[in-house]
Amino acid sequence: MNKLIVAGIGPGAYEMLTIQVERALRECDVIAGYVKYVDLLKPHFPEKEILSSPMMHEEERCMLALKKAAEGKKVVFVCSGDAGVYGLSGLLYKLAENFPTVQIEVMPGVTAALSGSALLGAPLINDFVVISLSDHLTPWEKISARLKAAASADFCMVLYNPSSKKRADYLQRACNLVSEYIPDDRPCGYTKNIGREGEEVHVCTFFELKNTNVDMFTTVFIGNSLTYQKDGKLITPRGYASEVNA
Repeated sequence: MNKLIVAGIGPGAYEMLTIQVERALRECDVIAGYVKYVDLLKPHFPEKEILSSPMMHEEERCMLALKKAAEGKKVVFVCSGDAGVYGLSGLLYKLAENFPTVQIEVMPGVTAALSGSALLGAPLINDFVVISLSDHLTPWEKISARLKAAASADFCMVLYNPSSKKRADYLQRACNLVSEYIPDDRPCGYTKNIGREGEEVHVCTFFELKNTNVDMFTTVFIGNSLTYQKDGKLITPRGYASEVNA
């Protein structure tokens, strides 16, 4: 049985690869994935065959990787963050039905909710939800319903894909949708280019967040009713007796 490994590479910095994923990349013949993610790995694995394609060609590069694996090549298909969180592991499992000699193995990576949370402090210590604002594959009506449900239930919220050239105002739209549940002074934060050149970390209020310019490489954090800011960090209490809001 041939194997195709689907690996999350975390935010992009080499030192944030898991040991398991780094070993798989060293031992493989081919690295496949979105061109920008593959480019992050090329300097560290210059001898590897590369299969890449631009944005919006997901099925194409999945098929290329599966065909290579079916030929007997050791292929690692990389996704940013975790391959099972808005990644392509699900699509690869589906397409692999047409490649009975190929077995899929998924290796986890550090998704942006976790790497961004670490930069901001401890905003996700209690229950939280992750919601993508991209309506490319999910209708905006469904995204809106999820946003409102999460805000009304007082979850900490992590927003992926908050903006793009075609969706420049989506973060503002999302904030407006949940503003009846979230006061303007609620502690929030956002990170950009985690683990890459141009990394940014910002703590702000919900009011300030509404008017913030973000992009596809930004991850947004909205605290719950107990989240507080201290010394430039976002902290959400878990509920231990010794925890004191400051």
